[in-house]
Amino acid sequence: MSDVSDQAPERTAVPLLTPAGGLPELVDSTRLLAAAVERLAGGTGPLAVDAERASGFRYSNRAYLLQFRRAGAGTVLVDPIPIAGELAPLAEVINPLEWVLHSADQDLPGLDELGMRPAALYDTELAGRLAGYERVGLAAIVERTLGFELKKGHGADDWSNRPLPETWLNYAALDVEVLLELRDAVAEDLESQGKTDWAAQEFEHVRLAGPPKPKPDRWRRTSQIHSLKSPRQLAAVRELWTARDELARKRDVAPGRVLPDSAIVAAATADPRTVDALRALKVFGGPRQRRSSALWMQALERARALSPEDLPPLTQPFTGPPPVNRWSRRNPEAAERLTAARAAITELSERVKVPVENLLTPELVRRLCWDFDPADHPGDLTQVTAEIDEKLAAGGARPWQRELTAPLLAEALRMAPTHVTGE
Repeated sequence: MSDVSDQAPERTAVPLLTPAGGLPELVDSTRLLAAAVERLAGGTGPLAVDAERASGFRYSNRAYLLQFRRAGAGTVLVDPIPIAGELAPLAEVINPLEWVLHSADQDLPGLDELGMRPAALYDTELAGRLAGYERVGLAAIVERTLGFELKKGHGADDWSNRPLPETWLNYAALDVEVLLELRDAVAEDLESQGKTDWAAQEFEHVRLAGPPKPKPDRWRRTSQIHSLKSPRQLAAVRELWTARDELARKRDVAPGRVLPDSAIVAAATADPRTVDALRALKVFGGPRQRRSSALWMQALERARALSPEDLPPLTQPFTGPPPVNRWSRRNPEAAERLTAARAAITELSERVKVPVENLLTPELVRRLCWDFDPADHPGDLTQVTAEIDEKLAAGGARPWQRELTAPLLAEALRMAPTHVTGE
């Protein structure tokens, strides 16, 4: 495997300010969609894909603009909102193609909601990680590999606004302007490093992964929740968070815009017993919140009415291994194994120029070190390696990851020193 420098070649980047073919007309009608579909169908090769969402403004993961580019077809910008029920012909043309996206897992769920699912996938962000690039944002990779400078634009704006400003559309078109050339450049780097198959396995994993499953007890991620000291206060946070989430989903508004986390924690701390007391708190006295006073009071009353056994525990319940900072006390042998495993993975990461978290997920390494003690698996190193490989496969590790890490982990876990307690 050839070495790869972490630094991009020295050169002056050329600003990329406008699409080479000019800003395409926004497709927002059935007539324009039919022409765009025909154009894409007549193109050749992979399809560059991007989508703009309204994260931070809307509750849903809905795509509010779709960007496509294909050799021989040029760039197509589609507003899916006015033609949401008429996109089947577009999906029929693009679904059999290889899609090229940057950070594909961000956009695939919203595209899937529109019936758009790629037959093959190339993720340039993930490819950059595997190629050992120090920075993997789209602008950084484009500058490194192609020598173009993409200006920061409107990615964090509210794309649910209509009409979409021309400057926003220009920004969106540039996001796919050189994505196909970027794919080829990064693919060449991966091929030179012997990582083409690694990348193919990772892309297929992302393509088939589906949307992430909601984490349990999401309300515990409320900002400043750690300032609360009693289960009753946590119950108030949980009830307010749940009421807010239901209202945000109904309105399709980002939860933080319905009620900020700081207001939830303040109400849980103060425990107001009347509407006037609630409205005396910061935020709750504003005109928008006053209309929802009854909803918030009902949530607080539900928390107060809970029996002690129904209150949430102060610390989040966990399945699997406990937090790592408790290992040395609860299971010192596992702590030793984790130290050895992390050292082995770090050395491998430096050697193959792939980030540690892309070699194996930290959670999978922790579970392996907590549960798997080689002393409980008699046999030679080959047998232990096979058993670790089986554990990694069950945890979702891809074949290339297992091939690299299973032998190293088997050796590291077998050689981890046994913890000796003092007398």
